[in-house]
Amino acid sequence: MHPQQPARRPAKSDMRGATGKPFYLAAIALEDFLKEPPFGFTVEKRGSGYRFVKYDPESCCVFIDDVQTAKGKVIFQHSPGRSVKVRSPGEYTQLRKRLTSKLIFLLVSACGGSAGGTTKRKVKVLKHYIVVINGNNPFIKWDLEQGLDHTISSVAGESYRVKVDVKAALKRWVEQEHFVISVGNEKVTPVWQNTSFAIKYSVGALFDFPFWLGFSKRSFSIGGKVSYFSILDKQKVFEMQELFSSFFCPSLKMT
Repeated sequence: MHPQQPARRPAKSDMRGATGKPFYLAAIALEDFLKEPPFGFTVEKRGSGYRFVKYDPESCCVFIDDVQTAKGKVIFQHSPGRSVKVRSPGEYTQLRKRLTSKLIFLLVSACGGSAGGTTKRKVKVLKHYIVVINGNNPFIKWDLEQGLDHTISSVAGESYRVKVDVKAALKRWVEQEHFVISVGNEKVTPVWQNTSFAIKYSVGALFDFPFWLGFSKRSFSIGGKVSYFSILDKQKVFEMQELFSSFFCPSLKMT
C-alpha cells in the first residue's frame, strides 16, 4: 500500500526541489501574507469586516482554522481546518501524494512567556505566522514519507491520528537567527504554539479499542531550515512570488 521507501536520506545536493532553490520551510507574518498575497492567493474584504482568502485547493494543501485577529476574522476558503480526515486507503494514498508534491500551509502562533514547565499559565499570542512547507523538497518529502510509514503501520484495519509538527524547526530558527518580536519597547523571543496539523484515518469501527485508548495517536516532526519572508524586503517578496508561481503555475516563468 505504501510507496517504496527511500533507501537513504537525501543528500544536500538533492534538496532543491521543483524550483531549483534549496527551500524547505518559510515563515510569513499573517498580516504580510494578507497585505501582499503570494501568487495563487487573493484576499477579499467582506461586508461584515472579515477577510476571505481564496485559492485553488488543487494546487496546495492548506490546514488553517478560521482565526480572529486585531483586524477582524480571517477565513481560508477551502481549508478543512487543522486536521484532515480520510476514510479509505485510496483517500489516504491520494492525500499522501499531495503532501509530498505540493506546498503545505499552516498557521502558527508566536507567543510571549513560557509555554513549558508545570504551570498552567496561559501564554499571550503576540503574532500569527503562516508556515509554508515545501512538500516537494526531497528532504521534506523524505521526512513525510518516513514519518507516515513509521506511524501508520496499516491503514486498512484500524483508525489512526497522526500529528505532523514543525515546532522543533521553528525553535531552532529562532535560536540560530536570534529572532525577536517587538512588543512596545521590549524585544520578545517567541515560543510557538499550534505548530501541527493532523491526519485522521477513520474506519468507523465500533470496537476500535487501540484508537480510543490512545495507542494509535502518534506524531512526528518535520525539520529543515526556515526562511523568513517580509514584505519590507522587496528581494524576498520577489523570491516568494517566484517560488509560489512555480507551484501554482509551473509553465509560467517570471521575468
